[in-house]
Amino acid sequence: MNPTYDLLLSRKSVRAFENREVEEKIRSKILEATLRAPTAGNMMLYSILEITDQSIKDKLVKTCDNQPFIAHAPMVWIFLADYQRWYDYYIYSGVDSLCAEREIEMRKPEEGDLFLACCDALIAAQNAVIAAESLGLGSCFIGDIMENYEIHKEMFDLPQYVFPIAMLVFGYATQQQKDREMTTRFDKKYILFENKYNHLGDRELAKMFAEREKNMPQGKSMGDVTNFGQFMFLRKFSSEFSVEMSRSVREMVKAWVEG
Repeated sequence: MNPTYDLLLSRKSVRAFENREVEEKIRSKILEATLRAPTAGNMMLYSILEITDQSIKDKLVKTCDNQPFIAHAPMVWIFLADYQRWYDYYIYSGVDSLCAEREIEMRKPEEGDLFLACCDALIAAQNAVIAAESLGLGSCFIGDIMENYEIHKEMFDLPQYVFPIAMLVFGYATQQQKDREMTTRFDKKYILFENKYNHLGDRELAKMFAEREKNMPQGKSMGDVTNFGQFMFLRKFSSEFSVEMSRSVREMVKAWVEG
């Protein structure tokens, strides 16, 4: 048996934690593993905000789609896509003068640089998740940190070329969370394609989602929906938090590119 492989297959999100602090030696090991994550050109285009102020955790509950468990997480890290540090280093290194001498425009971070920094940040975040899991800590990704860009920009004093792409909450899982059944994943034949993209047709989509249709929540909260696609569209894709996330990211990209 391979313990790393087993851990990857058994890991699940944790949203309820014991009232217990994360020991410093454990925290340090998680950070050490995080910083060894693969990174584009060894540039480490990310930064991490460690939230230790309880009042900030309480605010994040509200700005991240009203999720109370954020406030009770003993360790909260926000992963930032960060090109500010490198751009500032270019200025420090006299790149502006170099460009002037060569009569070329000094390029600023653009959309591609943002995406690359997001990749770096998310890869590092996943390293943190697996390291934490191996050390007995549960975790949960929170993408809602991408919402309310203007509030988070002011809250964390974020400069132009920095954007919060993911938040992780860590802690020791309660017994209820440990006992909770693992969620299923789609069959690999719908995810892994050879050489060319496979645009799934209706029959394939029906088979792909058959299990989720079968296990779809029932009751008055479902309203008039008749299938899982309608349910997810209303619950996720067209919900207030999804609309806000798109608005927020749109404003962030505009600020990144235009200043």
